[in-house]
Amino acid sequence: MNEIIEVSSDWLALREPEDARARSRELAVAASGLLRPGPVEVHDLGSGTGSMMRWLAPLLPGPQTWVLHDWNPDLVELATNGAAPLDRDGRSVAVRTRTGALGALDAGELDGASLVTASALLDVLTFEELRAIARAIIAVGCPVLLSLSVTGDVLLDPPDPRDAGVAAAFNAHQERLVGGRRLLGPSAAALAQLVFREAGWNVRTAETRWRLGPHEPDLLEQWFDGWIDAALEQRRDLEGECAAYRALRSGQLRRGALSAVVVHADLLAWP
Repeated sequence: MNEIIEVSSDWLALREPEDARARSRELAVAASGLLRPGPVEVHDLGSGTGSMMRWLAPLLPGPQTWVLHDWNPDLVELATNGAAPLDRDGRSVAVRTRTGALGALDAGELDGASLVTASALLDVLTFEELRAIARAIIAVGCPVLLSLSVTGDVLLDPPDPRDAGVAAAFNAHQERLVGGRRLLGPSAAALAQLVFREAGWNVRTAETRWRLGPHEPDLLEQWFDGWIDAALEQRRDLEGECAAYRALRSGQLRRGALSAVVVHADLLAWP
């Protein structure tokens, strides 16, 4: 995987509480029930600063070891700063880290895994990278929990006739070519489901939603700015129309009169 999509640690920190609220606890509990008795080793792909570990470790039995895989060594270093999270029984988890290209992942790198996880990763993969990662997981034969893949569905309140055009441009941007790589964007979760079902695996899914509003204005503002900026990068012809649209939405945001639902999908697969 030619990893060229930069994600800032500040953005990851800002979104972490909403990610934690949105992820499917039901699928997490189901994943816990699929674990074999004994020590648990979780491999977290695209781990970033470790938010998935901090959310999921307290829901799983121990003793736990987490292996954090990410291409960005700076984010991995942040993930290991501070106290390690506790497992369901109150014991500190052990943490190991690996940096490297996720698209080149093979079964050997997942050796010993009890569970593979990822959060907000699938949509920045190509289909070839998704298939390679799935093949490695299938070869190891352990469950996989994939959280917070964007679906492209966004609901703004109050609604505006221009919402649909901006959303379509944003979704096209999510499927753009980056360094010769065609990103999966909103189709990622459905394709992941297909790949695992074709391998004969069981699959459960859950719709998971960010609910942004006046209670977290900074996250709503940064999400909205990024959403419309990406749409305009994809469709420069929308600039004139979107100037008034951005001004309207920014005013609503400042008054606490804007909210947004951003729909994601979580997926649990097992042999």
